[in-house]
Amino acid sequence: MRYLTAGESHGPQLTTIIEGLPSLLPITAEKINYDLKRRQGGHGRGRRMQIETDTVEIVAGVRHGQTLGSPVALVVTNDDWKHWTKIMGAAQLPEDVDPNEIKRQISRPRPGHADLVGGMKYGHRDLRNVLERSSARETTVRVAVGAVAKALLNELGISVVSYVTEIAGIKADVSKVAGKSVDEIRAIVEEDPCYTVDSEASAKMVEAIDEAKKAGDSIGGIVEVIIEGLPAGIGSYVHYDRKLDGKLAQAMLSINAFKGVEFGIGFEAARLPGSQVHDEIIWDEEKGYTRKTNNLGGLEGGMTTGMPIVVRGVMKPIPTLYKPLNSVDIETKEVFKASVERSDSCAVPAASVVAEHVIAWEIATAIVDQFHSDQLPQLKAQLDAMRAYTKEY
Repeated sequence: MRYLTAGESHGPQLTTIIEGLPSLLPITAEKINYDLKRRQGGHGRGRRMQIETDTVEIVAGVRHGQTLGSPVALVVTNDDWKHWTKIMGAAQLPEDVDPNEIKRQISRPRPGHADLVGGMKYGHRDLRNVLERSSARETTVRVAVGAVAKALLNELGISVVSYVTEIAGIKADVSKVAGKSVDEIRAIVEEDPCYTVDSEASAKMVEAIDEAKKAGDSIGGIVEVIIEGLPAGIGSYVHYDRKLDGKLAQAMLSINAFKGVEFGIGFEAARLPGSQVHDEIIWDEEKGYTRKTNNLGGLEGGMTTGMPIVVRGVMKPIPTLYKPLNSVDIETKEVFKASVERSDSCAVPAASVVAEHVIAWEIATAIVDQFHSDQLPQLKAQLDAMRAYTKEY
């Protein structure tokens, strides 16, 4: 499977075309919209989320609630476009245009953003041409794509959940959900303002976010994604670009402001002897092969082990600050305070939703690529056969 997205932050819409979905997959706009709303939530979100109410329109590839096997096209309209039609319009500007019509040109790159390097790369003197596409607004439609992927995974008996494990050094006690299923964890997360699993830590996170907002600053954190229900053997060890953990790492780091990724116990493995890191193999008649622990996060040699996949991503503080850092005007070369766009004091809760969906997409893609997948019933049968085979191996 593959997809492309198009659209600018203040353009008329965000668009995606998904190719390779099996036919006969149930898809509804309502299910996609549920996850789009989650992306807009979480404590710490800024004014843009008060302007937009993201909803998806399915414009191709689905008939009467089921995929056709042809490309699926999704559109999310930007409600704020009505205020930007002259500034962001596609038509060529007339020679006698009023300068006030394009007054939102930007020549002051913001530290931590794509502004300066993007302007250099594509030859833009108005850095709005960079920030409009590099904006995290693009993750809206990636969540829509991931919601479609989750619909497929759900049909295959695979569940995905995400939550915040840390904000500004405040760590959630994830042991509180040890032994709980993905569905049980999701029920807790979706009732929490910071999308975490520890109510006491959540209250402290809320305070930290509010303090950062008052100070005109921003804070980052860590999110975790768990996937249950995968059989062993998804992915491959035979080529570097077919290793599933490599694909999941790339997906996580493709999210705006993400700077680190780890699986299982992650970087802690560097501090422990191998005897305390590797997961001992066990077997019983009911479950087949499992592991005594899951320190490697459900992946060995670029393949799933059958244990839950556990992957975490690190999000830096958002670089758009209301007490802006110094920058240099690309026209005058004078020092200025970097320009301020609408921003969040903390988007880690929302980013956990994005992480959930980009990881879900990669898992679904790996499955579709590995098995015959023109039709959903065929794919289901093959995955069930794989589960039976690996259990009896």
